[in-house]
Amino acid sequence: MPAHEMTYRVPYADTDQMDVVYYANYLVYFERSRTEMLRDAGFPYSGLEQQGYFLPVAEAVCKYRASATYDDLLTFRSYFKEARGVRLTIATEVWNNDKLLVEGYVVLACVGADKKLIRVPSFLVDACKTYIK
Repeated sequence: MPAHEMTYRVPYADTDQMDVVYYANYLVYFERSRTEMLRDAGFPYSGLEQQGYFLPVAEAVCKYRASATYDDLLTFRSYFKEARGVRLTIATEVWNNDKLLVEGYVVLACVGADKKLIRVPSFLVDACKTYIK
C-alpha cells in the first residue's frame, strides 16, 4: 500500500515575514497528516482516546530541504515506519508538486488512561500497516 496522502493549501497565517512557511508549522503538518492517516485507517484519534489509548509525541525529527510559501498546495504523505513495544513511528513527507520540501518522523509513546506506558495494541499496528512506503 502507498503512503497516506492529503493536500493542504498554505494560508497566510502559516508564513513568516519572509513569506515562507514558519519552520515549526511542519510539526503541525505532521500531526495533521498522521491524524488523518489514523482516521482513514479506521482509528480516529478521538476513538483511540475513548478506548483508553493515548499517543503523546516522544520524539520528532524534521529535515528541511526547501521552503513552501503562501498559497502553495502541499501534499502530505504519511506512512507507518515501525512499532516496537510501547513506541509507534510514523514518517511524513511534505511535497510541493514533485519537489520534496520536508521529511521526518515522530515517535509516539502509547500510554493508557493512567498515563503509564503500554504496548501499542496490535489492532492499531495492523491498521497502520495499511500505509507503508
